[in-house]
Amino acid sequence: METIAKTAYKKDTFPVEGMTCASCASSIESMLRTVDGVQEANVNFAGKTVQVAYAPDQVKPDQLRDTLEEIGFELLIDQHTEEELEERQEKALNILRTKTIVAGVLAFPVFVLGMFFHNAFSWGNWAMLAFTTPILLWAGRHFFVNAWGQAKHLRANMDTLVALSTGIAFIFSLFNTVYPEFFLNRGLEPHLYYEAVAVIIAFILMGKYLEEGAKSRSSEAIKKLMGLQPKTVRVVRNGVEAEIRIEEVRIGDHVLLLPGDRVPVDGEVLSGGSYVDESMLSGEPLPVQKQVGDMLFAGTINQKGSLQLIARKTGGETMLAHIIKMVQEAQGSKAPVQKLVDKIAGIFVPVVLLIAILTFVAWVVLGGEAYLSQALVSMISVLVIACPCALGLATPTAIMVGVGKGAENGILIKDAQSLEHAYKANVILLDKTGTITLGKPAVTDVVWAKGVDGQERLEQLFFSIEAKSEHPIAQAIYTYYKEQGMQVLEPEYFNSVTGMGVEAAFGGRKFFAGNEKLLRQEGISIEGQLADAARQLQEHAKTAVYFADGQKALGVFAVSDPIKPAAAEGIARMKTAGLEVYMLTGDNAQTAAAVSRQVGITHFEAELLPGDKADFVKKLQEQGKVVAMVGDGINDAQALATADVSIAMGHGTDVAMDVAGITLMRSDLVQVAAAVNLSRATVRTIRQNLFWAFIYNVICIPVAAGLLFPFTGFLLNPMLAGAAMALSSVSVVSNSLRLRGKKL
Repeated sequence: METIAKTAYKKDTFPVEGMTCASCASSIESMLRTVDGVQEANVNFAGKTVQVAYAPDQVKPDQLRDTLEEIGFELLIDQHTEEELEERQEKALNILRTKTIVAGVLAFPVFVLGMFFHNAFSWGNWAMLAFTTPILLWAGRHFFVNAWGQAKHLRANMDTLVALSTGIAFIFSLFNTVYPEFFLNRGLEPHLYYEAVAVIIAFILMGKYLEEGAKSRSSEAIKKLMGLQPKTVRVVRNGVEAEIRIEEVRIGDHVLLLPGDRVPVDGEVLSGGSYVDESMLSGEPLPVQKQVGDMLFAGTINQKGSLQLIARKTGGETMLAHIIKMVQEAQGSKAPVQKLVDKIAGIFVPVVLLIAILTFVAWVVLGGEAYLSQALVSMISVLVIACPCALGLATPTAIMVGVGKGAENGILIKDAQSLEHAYKANVILLDKTGTITLGKPAVTDVVWAKGVDGQERLEQLFFSIEAKSEHPIAQAIYTYYKEQGMQVLEPEYFNSVTGMGVEAAFGGRKFFAGNEKLLRQEGISIEGQLADAARQLQEHAKTAVYFADGQKALGVFAVSDPIKPAAAEGIARMKTAGLEVYMLTGDNAQTAAAVSRQVGITHFEAELLPGDKADFVKKLQEQGKVVAMVGDGINDAQALATADVSIAMGHGTDVAMDVAGITLMRSDLVQVAAAVNLSRATVRTIRQNLFWAFIYNVICIPVAAGLLFPFTGFLLNPMLAGAAMALSSVSVVSNSLRLRGKKL
């Protein structure tokens, strides 16, 4: 049989310089996708990055860089620290600010001469030419360079629109300055548009500067997270203490922490004792006591004592690094609605060019005496005002701010799709253990059958069976007897029965530990005394665990898992948000009912196996419900993967967190409602942005083309068109930034 080798794709995110609009993003994506070996390319216009999935054996990053250089963009393939990237961005922003100021200063006298002293001075036209030329050739040079790069590949973007509009206006004005007789001899006025060229470029530069400043604020959450990483570390190597850069720390290094130090790596305490502020991870304000053997995490703060720890995870492997990476990837991911926007942006500029040409032709054919002047003004206005920037910024800026807002509040969102889907959820399913309860069960009651023989021996056997199980309830029983100094016996046989309990054999005799369903399945009888005791315990929200041999139940143990302090408040907030709340548990119906009553849940499903939870999710989905599932354990992973929206508690297993689209760093149900509210606010902002971006173009392009002129005599001045274009992008970004002040 012939073996077909599967291509292994690598996914990298590269910074991109030179993007000015959504059409740029579309060009970058389409160009990269034409490269052999590239599977996918997705641009985050707001974040100025592109994520590329490519086959390393077929294409190298430098080929990707060369491909984009052909159309005027710079792909940064070399490794850059965040500080270096920030420096580059700051430098670019300073250059843009300088150009904006110079263009504004030079445009002012051109505006005054052109608008108020037209033909008042013999030297006026030449003065306007002198002031406008440096604006066009220096401050606005990149518009023409980028437009030419696009044109060579038969592409167009916002730079194309700006270059065409200002270039045509400048050349027309230059011709009339040098040779005004051409139009005068034909009885026409040789109009000049220097003021339009100068002010349009000044306005666009100002708009881009304000936009870039606003976009940088949208990623402040990432900067805050990165600020949690110390730059240097004190380590002990070969008995010598030294201060080294964070990048030089190796696994196994002994790291010294003084009071007030931020923990630089994930590691285990070797010596010393202290209290550590872990609020950036858990959200809990009270410091956590740390002793020898306890784990410390990068970004947390040592309080009073001195500690020495051994590095277990460094660099990109620490929990903080994973959080930062998750937030970055989420901010760079695309929401489903963005696919439609990308398609529109991809054809937007060519359509605008066609509209501009048709506008010019229509004015030439239908215009009056000043048809040429009006045709030129209208065409320039259409080219200037129709900018796809607002459309391209509508979704990514809202996603960036929304994901960042979540990260600041301990809500980690895996991707934009999870954020967009959460707002649709109308049913929320909560696992009981570890989600509604603390997940730290403890034995509260022990009831043995009357007349049972060899109780001490039986207790040791029960202890030994539960010692082999990893279930939280089994661990509670194990801890209970371990604290009494009991020794573990090795069973001859052991087997875990999913969702029911365990079975084991000692001396050829079989024993069972688990719930009532397990005993019924094995045909084991339960005496009335034990059944009554179990029922009473369950009515008090305690879990009953039976211990039995092959014939009858020998005892029942009550394990209680305290309900989280904020569980009832969190569930009340979910209901206020319009969510229908269900509790799912593998526990019996009596215990489930008792817990439900205490936290205010009306609907619950008890005695569920992991597969049953997933089936219940499907059942609700078949009824047309959009289901959000909240869980924390391996037994929740299947249901989390099946749900429309999956939410994992941060203290839970890695499996649950890997499957989940949203992870709550605090094991607090109040955060569930906060995550849904954040999603709704973000989607609402995206819709507002898209609405205004579309409406802006739907209204402004016809007005710029002269639609109102036959009725009102109004013809849009190209300068106003430039101001409106700049304002549209700034308004979209500013609307997204309002999310930062949203109370979750």
